[in-house]
Amino acid sequence: MLELKLLREKPEFVIERLAVKNFDAKDIVERILKTDQERRSVQTELDANLAEQNKAAKSIGSLMKEGKKVEAEQAKKLVAELKAASFELQKSLDDLSKKQLDDLVLLPNLPCKDVPAGKDSNDNVVVKQGGHMIELPKNAKPHWEIAKDLGIIDFDLGVKLTGAGFPVYLGKGAKIQRALISFFLDRNTKAGYLEVQPPLVVNEDSAFATGQLPDKEGQMYYVGLDKFYMIPTAEVPVTNIYRNSIVPKKEFPIKMTAYTQCFRREAGSYGKDVRGLNRLHQFDKVEIVQLSLPENSYAALDGMIAHVESLVQELELPYRILRLCGGDMSFTSAITYDFEVYSEAQKRWLEVSSVSNFETYQANRMKLRYKDDDGKIKIAHTLNGSSLALPRILAALLENHQTDDGRVRIPKALREFTGFDYLD
Repeated sequence: MLELKLLREKPEFVIERLAVKNFDAKDIVERILKTDQERRSVQTELDANLAEQNKAAKSIGSLMKEGKKVEAEQAKKLVAELKAASFELQKSLDDLSKKQLDDLVLLPNLPCKDVPAGKDSNDNVVVKQGGHMIELPKNAKPHWEIAKDLGIIDFDLGVKLTGAGFPVYLGKGAKIQRALISFFLDRNTKAGYLEVQPPLVVNEDSAFATGQLPDKEGQMYYVGLDKFYMIPTAEVPVTNIYRNSIVPKKEFPIKMTAYTQCFRREAGSYGKDVRGLNRLHQFDKVEIVQLSLPENSYAALDGMIAHVESLVQELELPYRILRLCGGDMSFTSAITYDFEVYSEAQKRWLEVSSVSNFETYQANRMKLRYKDDDGKIKIAHTLNGSSLALPRILAALLENHQTDDGRVRIPKALREFTGFDYLD
């Protein structure tokens, strides 16, 4: 959530920056500032009322001691009238505060200065490309055919048990999933991230704090009886560990990693991009999260990007890194870099990670703060990234490392975790 102080001081700047995300903020910003003026006026009136009420209440005892019963009764009557007025003013203040908050959460995060303008993914900027394009055998197949031939993933069984987008992993398919999770967690913890095992469901406060509510409500599975949401990413519960906290400055940076299953409705998804592992409703993902001092968050972002790149390199996959344009960024992000791996069999790039800096946007919503050297309470920065999402990584491994005899070669870095060199 944007800071109200920024809107008061630089409304035109906010409107200009949000235009980079193709978001017309003019009416909402004007409405917020109008409500803010009304709210502050009511607050001033309420403060004055409470001060007068307190003064009158204190006078009652003195008047009674002096035997001035009539004056004391008049003071009591005044206190009663002021209390009634205070009640109405407080109600008005609460209504205005809610109205202001309801409008504030409609505003996306400001894109930072390095975010290019653009409408959609076609306008994203490739900042780096690495790895080697793989020349596949003539009989190369897409991963869903490889998985069926090897008997390692059963998509039809998943439909029977639940529905489309819920595959069942079998034998070495299940083992390579476990191996990838262990590989990612091993590399993350060696890089200084504390491993966390969070819940797979969160309450409304947690979903609001990281920006899933109200923006992505339609994309989450909702457990209505308990008002819980199935997590779309470990970012939600892990970042919320520090919700409503004032963290000692010396504890930054805070680095955490978590493996979770993730759940996304993926409403509206259709066509060839949903084949096989390309788009699932339940999938495994390892996440990295950092909480940072504002002055260090972009150095932290660079470090996270380099770390994710090292993982893709160890898996021996061709990849590229994109800086997302304003029109393709998430509601909450200030800047995002996507990692894509190339699928030679599908002839397309597959997104496997997003690494983002949210600056103060999430931290302001969740009241994640720290005390600076000058004693002032300030808002921290939050960052997160996939390291990595398993479905498309597995799809790329199957397709890019398939051999002409129908097997799939396991990258050297992964073999200590799988215990085998080939899927066959």
